[in-house]
Amino acid sequence: MKQKVSVFVDVQNVYYTVKEAFNENFDYNKFWAKISDGRQIIKAIAYAIDRNDPKQRQFQNILKAIGFEVKLKPFIQRQDGSAKGDWDVGITIDVLEYAKNSDVVILVSGDGDFDLLVRKIKSDYDSIVEVYGVEKLTAGALIHAADIFVPIEGELLLK
Repeated sequence: MKQKVSVFVDVQNVYYTVKEAFNENFDYNKFWAKISDGRQIIKAIAYAIDRNDPKQRQFQNILKAIGFEVKLKPFIQRQDGSAKGDWDVGITIDVLEYAKNSDVVILVSGDGDFDLLVRKIKSDYDSIVEVYGVEKLTAGALIHAADIFVPIEGELLLK
């Protein structure tokens, strides 16, 4: 019987950490091929910020074609010039919803805030938690909380 997998991608986190570490982009197609091999993906959600930009819409369409549901939040520019676009709560709610029906939960983010979520899933559900992130930019607490940590590098980078 195939493992049931749910996948949650923090698009902004992955974009910026991969850019900073490698000056490359994350290869969503190779990632999908890797995580779906011999497994059944029951839910895959990519969380992104909507800047109402044609290039970004094209990227979102690519994600949808791969198999992701794309959830968007509006881009908010604050008075001081900083930006807001945090999906942590939305990701957490969805992970808690789908983890109960998943053998494996895959979280793609380096955000240390998710270590509590990972610990909760592991204690409350019988799910294996895999975390994908850029190793040097992923919080140690998140790496340690995961059952499996997969560094984003090499074949997972879009050349």
